[in-house]
Amino acid sequence: MGDWSYLSSLLDKVQSHSTVVGKIWMSVLFLFRIFVLGAAADQVWGDEVSEFYCDSLEPGCAHACYNWMFPMSYVHYWVLQITFVSTPTLLYLGHAIHIIHKEKRMMEQLHANGNTQRKPKYTNDRGKVKIKGILFCTYMTQLVLKIILEVGFGVGQFYIFGSIFIVSYFHCTISPPCARFSGALCYVSRPTEKTIFIFFMLVVSGISVLLNIIEIIYLLCNKMRHNRKQVLAQKRVVTSHNYPPNPALGPVSSQHGGLPLPPLPAWGVTGLCSDEKHIDSITKEKGT
Repeated sequence: MGDWSYLSSLLDKVQSHSTVVGKIWMSVLFLFRIFVLGAAADQVWGDEVSEFYCDSLEPGCAHACYNWMFPMSYVHYWVLQITFVSTPTLLYLGHAIHIIHKEKRMMEQLHANGNTQRKPKYTNDRGKVKIKGILFCTYMTQLVLKIILEVGFGVGQFYIFGSIFIVSYFHCTISPPCARFSGALCYVSRPTEKTIFIFFMLVVSGISVLLNIIEIIYLLCNKMRHNRKQVLAQKRVVTSHNYPPNPALGPVSSQHGGLPLPPLPAWGVTGLCSDEKHIDSITKEKGT
């Protein structure tokens, strides 16, 4: 296996530009794919050619049977898969760095001109990237591309290699170079260990797809929540402009859309008192 340090260093920079779910996906990629593939794949598939044996003395029969059983090395296929799946994330990283650098230069020019009121759109006060605007579109696009690539490589694995179970031996009938009628019986080394490894890589690929789907839902929910808050804030601003608070009008009712309640008329209280006085006077007249 080659050196994954350069790719790992690039993907490590993406964590500062990703969500929480994106960081989990990055950990899955590092720990369960790159690390396991680099540490264990050579031990499992290192002898796939040298230990492949066919009981035939025909020249080229063993190589032909091996190419028929394994059209492509599993390890090389997984290396391609990791490289292609990581490419959309690296493209997003490049675009995010470009946007942030461009915004930083614009803010420096505004500060030089004396305009210190405007705040950055894509970064907060702590320098953390805010996924919004064009960055939101780029982030969602790379998530969709990763899902498509993961599913495509999973389907391609079944199309190229067939069953995920590695048999311990098989009957090869390729002729030529093998014998025309009898063929050859070929034996595969470590079939059970290879089958477990294939299962493991497929499960990790499925987890990667699931994490990408969860991250899309997470971003969409945050976007809808943010838009809902903006709409409510705009409604409050419009209501406050149309119905400014007036201390003379008394309290404001929240049950009537923020409209001020009119004060209780004074005649209602005084009228009640005058009616009582009028009733008392009539009673006194009758008594006299």
